[in-house]
Amino acid sequence: GDPTPYYIMFGPDQCGYSAKRTHLIFSYKGKNLLRKTDLPWEADKFSHLFRLVVQPDNTYEVFLDGESKGKGNLKDDWDFLPPKKINDPNEKKPDDWVDEKKIDDPEDKKPDDWVEEKKIVDKDAKKPDDWDDEEDGEWEPPMKDNPDYKGEWKARRIDNPAYKGEWVHPQIDNPEYKEDNELYKYDNIGFVGIDLWQVKGGTIFD
Repeated sequence: GDPTPYYIMFGPDQCGYSAKRTHLIFSYKGKNLLRKTDLPWEADKFSHLFRLVVQPDNTYEVFLDGESKGKGNLKDDWDFLPPKKINDPNEKKPDDWVDEKKIDDPEDKKPDDWVEEKKIVDKDAKKPDDWDDEEDGEWEPPMKDNPDYKGEWKARRIDNPAYKGEWVHPQIDNPEYKEDNELYKYDNIGFVGIDLWQVKGGTIFD
């Protein structure tokens, strides 16, 4: 919650028992950008060395005790830049566009003897001799499973002759997109800040 601005936040983060990740956040044009996917790590009682390498070609790699745990390109793994292409706002799916691949066969009809009643009255049930209509109400025979039940009838599915395929929204160049090949670069890094928050003992910080 500290509003202090920073360029890069990097290091292990454990919150509770389930959230364990390696934080890697870059600041870009006033926004703090989280990696699209977490870099997990397993906490234990041993000391570890975390290392981040950022190259001038905008690639990066994260090491834990000298072993690579994640690498890639800044443009791919963070939302530094808006997308190059966006949906054309002047285009929309035609009203008559058919994207239903399968339809019910109009020639397929439910058989006349198809049984959809799951429960039927148990005709063998008898009203108990001690049943009192005044006290117990009108007696009704119980229901039982229908041995002829065939389930819900569904028409056979066939290919839709009017199917046009999945409609794809036409794309245009994003007017807000501007290339930046120096995402890695920070001109005036003047200090390193340490944020150490611990709620249990046994931590060594060097």
